[in-house]
Amino acid sequence: MKTKAAVLFEPHKPFEILELELDGPGPGEVLIKYTAAGLCHSDLHLLDGDLPPRFPIVGGHEGSGIIEEIGPGVTKVKPGDHVVCSFIPNCGTCRYCSTGRQNLCDMGATILEGCMPDGTFRRRDSKGTEFGAMCMLGTFAERATISQHSVVKVDDWLPLETAVLVGCGVPSGWGTAVYAGGVRAGDSVIIYGIGGLGINAVQGAVHAGAKHVLVVDPLEFKRNQALKFGATHAFADAASAQEKLTELTWGQGADQALILVGTVDEEVVQAATAAIGKGGTVVITGLADPAALTVHVSGTDLTLNQKTIKGTLFGSANPQYDIVRLLRLWDAGQLKLDELITNTYTLDQVNEGYQDLRDGKNMRGVIHL
Repeated sequence: MKTKAAVLFEPHKPFEILELELDGPGPGEVLIKYTAAGLCHSDLHLLDGDLPPRFPIVGGHEGSGIIEEIGPGVTKVKPGDHVVCSFIPNCGTCRYCSTGRQNLCDMGATILEGCMPDGTFRRRDSKGTEFGAMCMLGTFAERATISQHSVVKVDDWLPLETAVLVGCGVPSGWGTAVYAGGVRAGDSVIIYGIGGLGINAVQGAVHAGAKHVLVVDPLEFKRNQALKFGATHAFADAASAQEKLTELTWGQGADQALILVGTVDEEVVQAATAAIGKGGTVVITGLADPAALTVHVSGTDLTLNQKTIKGTLFGSANPQYDIVRLLRLWDAGQLKLDELITNTYTLDQVNEGYQDLRDGKNMRGVIHL
């Protein structure tokens, strides 16, 4: 069959809209008709060359849709099921899945290669060139053949155009605070970067009962949004936030400093490490060029003040459980999702959507397919 898709051939070039040949589902695979795709900053890392994948590749790793066909041996879903995609596939049986760490599933090792778990591809152009798919999903397309381990069945009455957000940005941010950061009632939290992930770290910290939630972002629009989502204080720079944090905590510092900026650098890591007090935790969720050494802090400070610096993937959440859990929190009125969506686009407008993201116009942009 054929499918329209937004593809990248090399970094620093815009997405191109092509018609590709798509194989049907093989063993353990499903054919999904996408209904929505989120515009996440991680795809900008492909555009900017920070995370070089195997090119050419179909973009998009945040998606929702309806299962149209299943291959032999598929047991998780059936045709007609509504699903949200998990950008981290989860097999359920590897060392990490079986110990409650689905976000570290061994199947995730090839997500930048864009191939299926067996190393093969399901998309090609008229010349026979094989196309990968971002995080084995390639949600910037009408349809895709993907692994059954990359989908999570959700209630079929949920609006998929809203549910799409819990495929990456919401659990990654929310879990950064709740799971990786371990925010507890009465804690003081400082969050660097209020984009699609950072705004959900705010939601997670508030949900966990933090007393003070300070945010740092240079854009006034995003600072104002953070306050609407429950942040107690908002600042344009780390120094101003640090001054207020010292006052609020009587010099004790933050319990958690959460880094969710679009591109992590040495400066923000140092600011976060200085912001936490004794026994505090810095959580790094944002990405950068893998070759960039972005963590340069005093080892003596870590030792004498028992500080922790850690990374987290998918907010240390478990896709099969937490995607459903977060949607039910939304249904109960305890999580904001619709308010995250600033603008919607068509597939042909994908480059416009990413330019809006660069320009700071979007908290979250969504493509309707």
